[in-house]
Amino acid sequence: MILVHVAVFFFGFPGVIGKLLPLNSIQLTWFRVFLASLGLVLVLRWQKEKLSLTWSKDLVLLLLSGALLAFHWTAFFQAVRVSTVAVGLLSYSTFPVFTIFLEPWLLKLRFRKTYLLFALVCFLGVSMMVSEFRLTNRVFLGVIWGIASGLSFSFLTIINRVLSPRYSSLLLAFYQDGLAMIFLLPLFLKQSFNFHLNSSEIFLLLFLGLVCTAAAHSLFIKGLRFIEAQLSSLISALEPVYGILLGYAFLREIPDTRTLIGGILILTSAVVISLTHQHFRA
Repeated sequence: MILVHVAVFFFGFPGVIGKLLPLNSIQLTWFRVFLASLGLVLVLRWQKEKLSLTWSKDLVLLLLSGALLAFHWTAFFQAVRVSTVAVGLLSYSTFPVFTIFLEPWLLKLRFRKTYLLFALVCFLGVSMMVSEFRLTNRVFLGVIWGIASGLSFSFLTIINRVLSPRYSSLLLAFYQDGLAMIFLLPLFLKQSFNFHLNSSEIFLLLFLGLVCTAAAHSLFIKGLRFIEAQLSSLISALEPVYGILLGYAFLREIPDTRTLIGGILILTSAVVISLTHQHFRA
């Protein structure tokens, strides 16, 4: 359980790092997936795991998942940069709601009407965070990008459920990070980039890719072997909490009352949906 907590704690850092580094969302995402893929390939080699695909048809799903991952992290960093760490993390946390609607449609599973109530509570929480529904409102922009990040992550989660019986989570993460890096490369090369990062900024960049992504993912997967899925869902729900605390510690960002109330509604509905969804799937 400690390993999962440590991993989720590190998952809370990227939003803060995204605001500290003088890079745009595409640059942040590209460096993250580039460094993460390097770290993951070393872990896979150390574990002597084969990198080959079981079915050639899986390549299409892997390509799609790589594109989704690239968009997911770019949208998340954009949400954080235009608003706050709290708004970005909480609006992204709506992804379980999208999953319960998309999974029955894409995987031909049964939809449970009780989920509609939790979905309404979740989006009530989202609306609570926004005081003004205008594109000039930075919180509203952050919520839009955060929801887009959550929606793309929901599609990615469903693809991973299809592929996970045939591949380890680490191998899937390696392929998806590597493909995301390739997909973003043309956009990355078009960006104007200042290579004169100081030592602390280089450290943060390495920390983002190697620790917050590759190492944290490895720890999370290893920790899942020792705890139940329901408990892992509860611990994963702490990611926005850790992120908000880190946002205060490093950026002195203090969420307002609207964001806190909306966040409580979002996280409550997301946790309940995750727990009941896993119970019905078991």
